[in-house]
Amino acid sequence: MPVPNFITELRSSVGHRPLWLPGVCAVIFDDAGRVLLGQRADNGLWAEIRGIPDPGEQPVAALKREALEEAALEIEVDEVFLIDASDLVTYPNGDQASYMNLCFIAHAVSAEAAAGAHINDDESVDMGWFEVDDLPSPLVPSARQRLELAQRYLADPQRHTFLGE
Repeated sequence: MPVPNFITELRSSVGHRPLWLPGVCAVIFDDAGRVLLGQRADNGLWAEIRGIPDPGEQPVAALKREALEEAALEIEVDEVFLIDASDLVTYPNGDQASYMNLCFIAHAVSAEAAAGAHINDDESVDMGWFEVDDLPSPLVPSARQRLELAQRYLADPQRHTFLGE
């Protein structure tokens, strides 16, 4: 995943020490109820669309940007269904970070847009729409949890999830 410029600048001052960063992710559905997943180039695991907002960028705008950058997909963001904090991640280069994630349910703006979704950058090596009961493997553990929580939320929209309570 390309490192945003502001993080590269921070790293020049703090080195590999842990950073606390914002994150956004989306469980994106098409009209058939399938979910969009991409196979990450850095670790080979399948995951939902996710990314880091730029400084001052609103979360929904960041998510729409990430969907366009990663999947050439225009989306509508429906609502937030999960707020969670990730465990500390150590990247192959030694950088460490934790993320406060805002996770949204979203949908492709049209069937035509969904059909046109494809790998649009070097962050993914494969991408596709999957039935929620027939997901690809290996899947990022947090992606599986988020998909389950999104389905639970859709069944009961009054139920937001705050992990770690």
